[in-house]
Amino acid sequence: MKTLTIKLTAPLQAYGNEASFERRTSWPVPSKSAVVGMIAAALGMRREDERIKSLNDLAYAVRVDQIGKTMTEFQTVEWKPGTRKLTYRDHYQDAVYVAAVGSEDEELIGKIEYALKHPRFQLYLGRRACPPAGVLRIESFADTDPVKVLENMPWQAEKWYQNKQKRKAEFTAEIIADANLLPDAAFTQTVKDRVESFDPQGRCFGFRLTAKERINLKNPCYEQKSQDIMDYL
Repeated sequence: MKTLTIKLTAPLQAYGNEASFERRTSWPVPSKSAVVGMIAAALGMRREDERIKSLNDLAYAVRVDQIGKTMTEFQTVEWKPGTRKLTYRDHYQDAVYVAAVGSEDEELIGKIEYALKHPRFQLYLGRRACPPAGVLRIESFADTDPVKVLENMPWQAEKWYQNKQKRKAEFTAEIIADANLLPDAAFTQTVKDRVESFDPQGRCFGFRLTAKERINLKNPCYEQKSQDIMDYL
């Protein structure tokens, strides 16, 4: 299996889950459907394109490297002529995630990598108000799956965030993946996150099984001397 990693960072990110019109909440991590949608946009697929469903077959995992803070905004939306409603929408501020997709079809992964670097349509981290912070940082890995890549990849948080944790030698990161990639996981959850259609007239999602694990990542900003002094005091 060949795996591609995508660092997802922006001032705001939002990954909508099942929510009412008035209250739009967000998954705490990038959903597989959101990443599939971003890949489809990069490949030039329109929302009604049936080929999008095949991207559900990509192996998927995501790691939380920098925990964001929730921000709620409100918008006045005219959802039909003369009728306006107030909607509240949640976003995550200053979060950093590393998403990983994999496939036995190495040619497909190559096409996805090229497309993400040369997208046909604008890319967003969830909602349209959340463009990525600059060019996406993408890496490819041969003969390995998304979970193994994320277990071995160095901590990708911003330097200021790592420095805030300088008294800790390690950062505990959470990995959420397709359940078959974590067969020994103690926790599994079914989520409505499988793309059936992005068509605005009939947006539809199915269920998929996910699993979680926690790993420790080395903190390059760890200051052993400062920690020894604190321990002595």
